[in-house]
Amino acid sequence: MKDYFIALLEWCKVKVLLWDKPTRVVFKEGEIWWCSIGMNAGEETFGKGPKLTRPVLIFKKFTKNSFLGLPLTGYEKEGSWYVPINMPSRKSSVMLNQARIFDGVRLRKRITSIGDIDFKTIKKKFKEFYCP
Repeated sequence: MKDYFIALLEWCKVKVLLWDKPTRVVFKEGEIWWCSIGMNAGEETFGKGPKLTRPVLIFKKFTKNSFLGLPLTGYEKEGSWYVPINMPSRKSSVMLNQARIFDGVRLRKRITSIGDIDFKTIKKKFKEFYCP
């Protein structure tokens, strides 16, 4: 439990810096970015490392500053809520069950873009998962 509180305090420090971030980034649907997700509760996915980041797919852009993001795992997983994809350095999976709204200030660094075929597959699986 002590480790969780330490990590939570570290996330608070990162979050304060995000609020004070002076510039916005330009992002597009289909891109994968390192995103400061932070510490979350229970089964919610969270970031790792000093800036509590995780790769996130920009699934749907709402405004110049907000988007629906789908976090990625570092492993290829199976199940109705995972969609396997090939990242430049390894295989990963998009986690459909962890979809959430993010602000662009959380975006750190662009990793790559996924191809149209992969993006269409993810959209199809997303619809099947949320609108069976």
